[in-house]
Parts: sequence; structure tokens; C-alpha cells
Amino acid sequence: MYNLVMKDLKLGVNPVFFIMPVLTGALMLVPGWIYFIVLLYFCWITIPNMLAGFRAQNDLMFTTMMPVTKRDIVKARVSVIVILELLHIVIAMIFGIVNVRLYSDITYHFFAPSMGFWGLGFAMLAIFNLIFIPMYYKTAYKYGGALWASLAGAMLFAGITQWLGIANAKVSDIFNSTGSDYSGLRLLILIAGIAIFIAFTLIAYRIAVKRFLQVEIQ
Repeated sequence: MYNLVMKDLKLGVNPVFFIMPVLTGALMLVPGWIYFIVLLYFCWITIPNMLAGFRAQNDLMFTTMMPVTKRDIVKARVSVIVILELLHIVIAMIFGIVNVRLYSDITYHFFAPSMGFWGLGFAMLAIFNLIFIPMYYKTAYKYGGALWASLAGAMLFAGITQWLGIANAKVSDIFNSTGSDYSGLRLLILIAGIAIFIAFTLIAYRIAVKRFLQVEIQ
């Protein structure tokens, strides 16, 4: 499985997609922006272009000719997706820390880049994975429908939570206040978001394996 992951990272994934987390993460330096968009660039740009590259290379046929199981093929591809997701969110978090230092007095109308926000970010990517990965592995070739459905789910989550942050003063205080009153709660939200990300991705992987085992590759 390790060799499959390295094959994808070295041969399948365009080097541009390793630079993208820095380019999109730098948008965290825009004061008072909708920071969910920074993470959504992964879903909008990296995923469709990466999978288009794999399809253009006929990667699926090539990989199935190797002495590997279908389970390992799915595990490797999901691992690559998760690695890129973590690159995006960790680098964005670093820029988010710089944001907080630079704009300590700003009034946020949208979510500030606090620990609580990053918990929501992990949850949003978890929803994307839960929808996208199982749908994609119905064929492991066509990704359009899976992409649109997963984008809808992730963006709906982002939209609803961001609306709550605008409409409800209590929610806004939890995520945007500069004091330490909600530090413990924000940490819990971050931990919950990471737990949801892990759980949803594992569920998506298991469903994807079951579906891919039924696919006849021609």
C-alpha cells in the first residue's frame, strides 16, 4: 500500500497541488473574509483536476495490473486525498495564526480563524469525504456526479454554520470573541471536528471498498 501511495504522490499528483495549500492558505491573511472558502478550494480545484489527471493517465488500468488488491488501491487513493486535505488545513491554520497576530483588533462578521472554526473545517471536509469517496468508487472512473454531490454537502454545511454565526450572537461570541471565556469550548469543537473527520473518512473508505470490489475493470 505504501508503494501505491508513493506512486500517486510522485507520478500521479501534479506538483502544483503541493503548492496549492500555500497559495490558498495565504488567503487566510485577508482580514474578515469567509475562511471556509480557503478549504473549499481543495474541493473545487485540487480534487477534480487530480482525478482528471489520473483518468488521462489511465491510472486505474495500470494500477490493477500491479500485484495489489482492490482494497489496497482504495486505501492508497483515500490516503492521498487525506494527505492533501491535511496539507491544506494545517497550512491554512498556520496562516490563521498569523492572521490573529496581525489583526488583533478586527471585528469579525464571519468566523474568525479560531480553534472552533478549524473544528468546523475538519467537519466540512469529513462531509465531503463521506459523500465523495463512496460515490466515486461506484466506478472509480467517473467523478462528476460524486463531486457535485459532495460539494453540495460541504457547502451546505459551511453555509448553514456560517449563517448561524451571523444570525446568533451567542454562536458569534463562541467563535469570534478575543477573550479566553470560550477557549475550552473551542478546543472541544476542534477535537470533535477531528474525530468526525477520522470517523467519516473511515466509514467512506469501508463503503468504497465494498463498492469497488463489485466494479469490473475493462
